[in-house]
Amino acid sequence: MADQLITLSDVATAAGVSLSTASKALNGTDRISQATRDHVRDTAVRLGFRHNALARSFARGRSQTIGVLTHRASNPFTRIVLATVATELGAKEQAILLYDARLGDQDITESVLQLRARRIDGLIVIGTGTSYPTPSLTSRFDVPVIYAFTSTEDPNDVTITSDDTAIGKLAANHLLSKGRRRLAHITAEPHDHAAQRRAASATQALADAGLDWATPVRFGRWREDWGEDAAREVLAEVPDIDGIFCGSDAIARGAERVVRASGRRVPEDVAMIGVDNWEQLMHDQRVTRHLTTIEVGLEEIGRRVAAQLLEPDPEPGTQYVAPQLVIAETV
Repeated sequence: MADQLITLSDVATAAGVSLSTASKALNGTDRISQATRDHVRDTAVRLGFRHNALARSFARGRSQTIGVLTHRASNPFTRIVLATVATELGAKEQAILLYDARLGDQDITESVLQLRARRIDGLIVIGTGTSYPTPSLTSRFDVPVIYAFTSTEDPNDVTITSDDTAIGKLAANHLLSKGRRRLAHITAEPHDHAAQRRAASATQALADAGLDWATPVRFGRWREDWGEDAAREVLAEVPDIDGIFCGSDAIARGAERVVRASGRRVPEDVAMIGVDNWEQLMHDQRVTRHLTTIEVGLEEIGRRVAAQLLEPDPEPGTQYVAPQLVIAETV
């Protein structure tokens, strides 16, 4: 039978059982002895039988397909979450149906209609970060919806995302643990939710240690050129600054260039820490780490989202993934 399509009937005949018993054994349904179940499964493996996933899913009233809606699938952060979700769901014989769209009310309508027409068993909405909330789509679907690496304005939405409050605290405490006391913080726009939370928790960590920033927090953009501009301001105001917490690795790259160009050594004179683990995102495990940074937990977000979507009743509300410190040369 090596060159033929092996059917369930072939398995039943080879195992010496009825077609009904073979079906029950392979689908894990009804009460049959474990010995019979094992015998049928061993026979199926020996013959090279593969379930017809589509027929089986229709029999169960499920499509075994999960919809995935992204804002920009090419975004490096989105790619990590998406790849992890696909791997985890694939291991559980779940297919994914990907729609990439701008997550605005008008732009998303067509994708919502198409996803609803495809008999998906659930929906994962993957954002590009925690800076701004994603519109809640939960009420538009009659299947479970989980949000990954984003937030929504509905506190009852099932959301799994990074913990900006923990990120800011971890960064500040790491610099303090290395004896740095004259610290600065360079981050993104003041109305950016991620920037706000990271700055607030880092400020609190300093206050708990009886300290404050050596210069006011610099709010600007998640960009390398802003890191350069802000670092020049910081060094002009506080020449003996000994530590800088940058809200992102992009900001840190620009700031470090300016610090080194000023004649100061990193980390001997000025320790620096970023956020995102960008070097790992853009390279492989063999890359030589340079920037001390904080990993926000993208793979863990993907794993948890995939696992919880398959649970009968995912717990409503926001779950935060703990950040991880990635130690390298700049602290």
